[in-house]
Amino acid sequence: MKHLVWGLVILLIIIHQDFWYWSDPTLVFGFMPIGLLYHCGISMGGAFAWFLATIFLWPKELDEAPASSKEGGAA
Repeated sequence: MKHLVWGLVILLIIIHQDFWYWSDPTLVFGFMPIGLLYHCGISMGGAFAWFLATIFLWPKELDEAPASSKEGGAA
């Protein structure tokens, strides 16, 4: 899964470099420029990639509290 997440990140970096919608005057749904919609899709893809990274690649030891810590303040 690690390779899939990294592959998705690299793919998002590559397809983010769009130059084909800069001068396209097409409106989607009658009001949204197609370039803006494209970047909304890239943003959603980035959010999904980050979600996958936190689920599958987050180190487990960061979620556990230290065993020697005491509740109630400093010693």
